Amino acid sequence: MYASDVAQRHFSAAVDEAETAGLGHEAVCRALLNLVISKYLETRSVADIQAELRFIAENCDPDTDFMFMRP
Repeated sequence: MYASDVAQRHFSAAVDEAETAGLGHEAVCRALLNLVISKYLETRSVADIQAELRFIAENCDPDTDFMFMRP
């Protein structure tokens, strides 16, 4: 089992529960993101978290190749 498997299982359950409760997935995604950032702040610097979030935001387009990828 991988960490991503555990995260996916819990994420899917949270989204399903939110949808059933009429909250929608956007609200639960925002809440989960806030929880992740809060947990990161226990052991990481603000600058480090900002850098990781910036990297994710700049590379979240699934149709864009990374610079190091070959055609």
